[in-house]
Amino acid sequence: MTVWVAFLRAVNVGKRQMKMAELKALCEELGYARVKTILASGNVRFETDRDPKTELEAAIETRWGFFSEAVMRSGAEIEAMLASNPFAGLPADGAFHRYVMMFDKPLPYNAKFLGVAGDYDVVRVDRRDIYLVGHRQPDGRHGPGLDKFDRQLEKGAVATMRNWNTIPKVLK
Repeated sequence: MTVWVAFLRAVNVGKRQMKMAELKALCEELGYARVKTILASGNVRFETDRDPKTELEAAIETRWGFFSEAVMRSGAEIEAMLASNPFAGLPADGAFHRYVMMFDKPLPYNAKFLGVAGDYDVVRVDRRDIYLVGHRQPDGRHGPGLDKFDRQLEKGAVATMRNWNTIPKVLK
């Protein structure tokens, strides 16, 4: 069986609420094995022999009444992401947070994405992932403007962003 991690878009924001125990139960109803949710932001790991994306999205819409895109990564893809050490050039600690924006489809070839000096930097762009660093501001926020980063994306791009600290947790 393949290990999958679903990173659900726009979950537990506004009226799009979903309890993680209920998400786990839904995945088990779908026949997925070894289901585990990670944090309360729509991250769920499980095992299945089939491609779960469309099935999971449809089941979520039926259960909760809203559509949430699932950006999927296999366990092997997560392991490769971690092994690639995208933030190797940064110190272990600092006045910044690390993020990864994950896409459901490959990014356009040679796409250029820009940071905003003092707010956030684009560290690396891979085939389906963009690695970003949000700098701490005097008001304590990290990376103002990251919420508008999607304006640089192609119309219709499906992506979701996670704090890098979440990524190692999804396979545990």
